[in-house]
Amino acid sequence: MKVLNVVGARPQFVKAAAVCRALRARPGVDDILVHTGQHYDADMSDVFFEQLAIPAPDRSLGVGSGTHAAQTAALLVALEETILSEAPTLVLIYGDTNTTLAGALAAAKLNVPVGHVEAGLRSFDRRMPEEVNRVVADHVSSLQFCPTVTAVKNLRAEGIETGVHMVGDVMDDVLRWALPYKRDAVLVECEVEQGDYYLMTVHRAANTDDPARLEAIVRAASKLPVPVVFPAHPRTRKAIAAAGISCEGNLRMIPPVGYLESLALQSSARAVLTDSGGVQKEAYMLGVPCVTLRAETEWPETVAAGWNVLADVDGDAIAAAALRPVPHERPPLFGDGHAAERIAQICEEAVS
Repeated sequence: MKVLNVVGARPQFVKAAAVCRALRARPGVDDILVHTGQHYDADMSDVFFEQLAIPAPDRSLGVGSGTHAAQTAALLVALEETILSEAPTLVLIYGDTNTTLAGALAAAKLNVPVGHVEAGLRSFDRRMPEEVNRVVADHVSSLQFCPTVTAVKNLRAEGIETGVHMVGDVMDDVLRWALPYKRDAVLVECEVEQGDYYLMTVHRAANTDDPARLEAIVRAASKLPVPVVFPAHPRTRKAIAAAGISCEGNLRMIPPVGYLESLALQSSARAVLTDSGGVQKEAYMLGVPCVTLRAETEWPETVAAGWNVLADVDGDAIAAAALRPVPHERPPLFGDGHAAERIAQICEEAVS
């Protein structure tokens, strides 16, 4: 079996770390890692490969940034050439980025089976590019690796029942593996103490490309009663500067951090403020309350359990959610830490 793993952005590096490790542990499996270069900054890419012990990519396509159309077109061309050259028996795609979409389309049009890791997620907001990507990817994939029961139900509602597998969440696998290595020194560098600060991440286009929304988020965070550590995505930092938004009060904007530093900052925070789907999950797994800076989420289970609040960009709602008490119970929503092993086994059985 020859598996081509297609990744290009930080969340995909995390997911692929677990799956590639599981695939390479199985005899007779040829595992190829392709990095499209959607995230190309060293702080957004190289550090994740290093900290997650991911082997160097077998192929680096260097596609880079661009509009959705330009980037997706470049990804399609590069991935088609790669698939034709490598001739895999299966292509694995991850999450919901333009890399995910291009990998799914390129493989499907070449009649190569596609496996979608983190299938079945829905925000039910087609204005989100990620929603379009994940819907299209699901409908052309042969194998659907779902992290939750809700994801399975979402696929069933769209008529997708063949090849659907509830495996658990591979991000839970990685978190369990990496937690002993988290780098708590970052708290000292940020001059904060455990439980006495918030962590904020903002990167989605709906927030970064709308100056009014971005300013509302920054203003609300700056008014919170304890420091807010804000590792800023390069696009977010540029948007803040372009809009002339001032980061004042308790808001502390810092450069992007690695995965192990991110775990340390999340696990010790009073609460997490984010528009990231992955961070919502990680906060839940770590037992840290989450405030989602969006009006919807792909992870409704976290909201139903009381650990996540959809505050959007309303300042009063953000403050109330950030200051709320910690819930008492935390049901195991995302599996048992063995999702990647299940995916590797299913892949091998499916193509044998």
